[in-house]
Amino acid sequence: MSWKKILSIFLIWKIFDFLIIYFSPKIIPYLGFFPYKDQLPGFNLPGWISSLANFDGLHYILIAKNGYSQFEQAFFPLYPLLIKLLTPLFFNNQLLTGLIISNISFLIGLFFILKITGGEKKGIPTARTQGALTGMSSRQNLLFLTLFLIFPTSFFFGAVYTEGLFFLLVILSLYFLKKKQYLLVAIFSFLASLTRLMGVFLIIPIIFSLLSKKRKNILVFFAPILGLALYCFYLFKTTGDPLFFLTSQPIFGANRSTHLISLPQVYWRYFKIFFTAAFDSRYFVSVIEFLIFTFVFGILTLDLIENWKLKIKDWGGIGLNLFSFTNLILPTLTGTFSSIPRYSLLSISFFIYLSKIKNNFIKISILIIFFFLHIILLGFFRQGYFIS
Repeated sequence: MSWKKILSIFLIWKIFDFLIIYFSPKIIPYLGFFPYKDQLPGFNLPGWISSLANFDGLHYILIAKNGYSQFEQAFFPLYPLLIKLLTPLFFNNQLLTGLIISNISFLIGLFFILKITGGEKKGIPTARTQGALTGMSSRQNLLFLTLFLIFPTSFFFGAVYTEGLFFLLVILSLYFLKKKQYLLVAIFSFLASLTRLMGVFLIIPIIFSLLSKKRKNILVFFAPILGLALYCFYLFKTTGDPLFFLTSQPIFGANRSTHLISLPQVYWRYFKIFFTAAFDSRYFVSVIEFLIFTFVFGILTLDLIENWKLKIKDWGGIGLNLFSFTNLILPTLTGTFSSIPRYSLLSISFFIYLSKIKNNFIKISILIIFFFLHIILLGFFRQGYFIS
């Protein structure tokens, strides 16, 4: 798939999302149930644009402006640091800078992920070749991109959140791992673990890749660990608690626990919610969290089973699947499916598996469901309802 085609699809996706954001206030009443919302008008952007910094976005902006305040260490440092460094280039507007970083990162990430899943010819993805890693045809690549962009919470890639940047760093790590350019793998995986905790688990596909090629590379093995270790050292020096990014989580609500909670316990909690909670927007979000987790978990399980059944193991695919599994399950250890619809975006194997489904009825049904949920969730997010 050419760069121009990817850019065209990206722009269509952005226009579609902006239309949803623009018209949502005409249908959905404003709630604005999050801290610091009164600061959004200060960035002098239209409300339908500044709403993309709702909830966590404002925390990243405030960290970029003022440094960490109490408990904001739950947010990893690379994204707000980039906002701070690049803000002078964009009219000293932190919100605008965050949007530009997220969207450009995501666009570049789309280009490179299609170089992984699709073939290459002279360094450019083509529609006539298939990928060595996943064996996806050009039609499957197009379906993969479509599923990815209309997933119910894909709008977070273009918001003032870490999703766009983290996606780029993960994809670049995987791309250069495939290319055996291990110094670049080390750099991008190091940066990924400074962006999100999940970055440290890039060690999973790295290990599977090195084992399949019978290679030893200490630098690339430890790079994601070093990124997390650096942030832990900073937290130890400034707060006395190297795991403060974890222990501060309960302050931000969502019923998160600092003690490990098993997956069956989380399911039991949600069954109790379904039978006892009031029917309001939070009830709806709980249902969405439950259904998306269960669906993604089921698809990843099928993908892992099929990979293990192969006579010649696709170790790259297995490593990516286990990374996707970890990305999905890790947040549930805090005792909730809260934010799972957003975290699911980085379970890349889930989208690859869906794009290989041959049954047209199933594919069309999934696309339709994703499409309408995307409209609903983005509309409510724009109006200040916690979605993920």
